[in-house]
Amino acid sequence: MQTVWKGSISFGLVSIPMRLVAATQEKDVTFRQVHAADGGRVRYRRVCEVCGNEVAYADIAKGYEMPGGEMVVMTEDDLSDLPVASSKSVEVLGFVPFAQIDPTALNRAYYVEPTGDAKPYALLRDALEQSGRVGVVKVALRNRERLAVLRAHEGVLVVQTMLWPDEVRRPQFSFLDEDIEVRPQEMAMAESYIDTLSGDFEPENYVDEYREALLEVVNAKAEGAEVVPQPEAEPAEGKVVDLMEALRRSVEEAKQGRSAASSGGTDEAKAPAKKSAAKKTAKKKRSA
Repeated sequence: MQTVWKGSISFGLVSIPMRLVAATQEKDVTFRQVHAADGGRVRYRRVCEVCGNEVAYADIAKGYEMPGGEMVVMTEDDLSDLPVASSKSVEVLGFVPFAQIDPTALNRAYYVEPTGDAKPYALLRDALEQSGRVGVVKVALRNRERLAVLRAHEGVLVVQTMLWPDEVRRPQFSFLDEDIEVRPQEMAMAESYIDTLSGDFEPENYVDEYREALLEVVNAKAEGAEVVPQPEAEPAEGKVVDLMEALRRSVEEAKQGRSAASSGGTDEAKAPAKKSAAKKTAKKKRSA
């Protein structure tokens, strides 16, 4: 795995040499912008809106627009003296229960790999696991100081960056000021629905069906198949207005689904649903 950052963790007087590697990767299907007539790539030119000339990448600088519209052009020399630019240490600020971290503020995760003696690394990892806490740290990534949590997960340490507190918007909705009354019967039914669908989280049971179907369509067209559009889904049943009736039906459907999944001969219900859109909706063109 490619190294994203290299430095050390300052754990009191103990320094742990380490490197960060990305713990996640997005697998979205990306498309290029092309000319529909011949498939040629569409390129964009960097053009200055003042002089109208095309600007080479080497001549592009950073600009900060002031509230009045004035542009302050920053050079590399202006930014070179910032203290975080050369910081190569993950600074531990304190340790807190992970439950107190707002999940909304969590950002990208990086695995921490020791690059020297692994014993201090293992010591910090085991101490975090036994304490049930995570470290609140600061780290400079891509010339920007970031807040992050340092936590243990499946035998390794993970640095997960966070948004700064002033970057997280607070919910401001009118319904929060209303006195909404929930009846005990409604609460009991909602809890019953949750209990029916409760279980352990198994990530392998969840599949990006859209991405798989899209790739099948792309591959089918690349092989010369004719892509036939799928029929539209049937409209859902009429809207249920009564809350208790909606909850009751939700519980019944959840119980039926669980019962079907647990009965014999229902491996399909347990396995992740995978659509073969292109195979079902594409047919090969026959040569004349």
